[in-house]
Amino acid sequence: MDVISIENVSKEFGSLRAVDSVDLRIPQGTLFGLLGPNGSGKTTMIKMLTGQMRPTKGSIVVSGIDVLEHPVKIREKIGIIPEQETPPSFLTGEEYLEFVCKIRKIRDVDDKLEYWFDLLDFNDQRKALCKDLSRGTRQKLMVAQAFLHEPSIAFIDEPLINLDPIIQRALKDFLQDYVKQGNTLFFSTHVLEIAEEICSHIGILDHGHILHTGDISNLKQRKQHLDDFFLKMVRKEGI
Repeated sequence: MDVISIENVSKEFGSLRAVDSVDLRIPQGTLFGLLGPNGSGKTTMIKMLTGQMRPTKGSIVVSGIDVLEHPVKIREKIGIIPEQETPPSFLTGEEYLEFVCKIRKIRDVDDKLEYWFDLLDFNDQRKALCKDLSRGTRQKLMVAQAFLHEPSIAFIDEPLINLDPIIQRALKDFLQDYVKQGNTLFFSTHVLEIAEEICSHIGILDHGHILHTGDISNLKQRKQHLDDFFLKMVRKEGI
């Protein structure tokens, strides 16, 4: 069953078409990586998929919800980690996650907070104001807030940027286990090594166009590295 359906979606900013007539369907239980160079339209895609930005044309359905008609409803259901870490500067990390739990009507707050502070190893920062946290620690907070309510679908923009190798490993393991449980993950990145390691499916986006979608195991069967395939696709488009 497709849990994400994108049909003929475009987004224009004046004379710039950041996303151009994209069609994409993603089945439940997929770890999907949207790959592309900087400026290819990845962040715009995620903002449209999560109801933060309205497309110029086209339709988007996520988990049976028309995102254009119900942008708030879809954000209640899914998890989102934006590219920029934006927890409120005047709250501590612990206060921010408690606030998220209250807004989402989450029970067992203490247990959930303990899990995430332990998993991402920042218990020592839980009482610090968000404005005083490093970029990496702010990103840990954004990861935690996205999964506190145990969503069945999550959208992540550049998931491992600013995280040290130990936390990257812990988060990769979590994300792979999350999808094995039948959930769906859609993330964007320009770091091909991450996609090759953890994705089940990929899409390549360049200049707003989808150049390729498919099961990453097909590349592995052909003994072709993702970086070689990606560069071939992007350079061909640029000719």
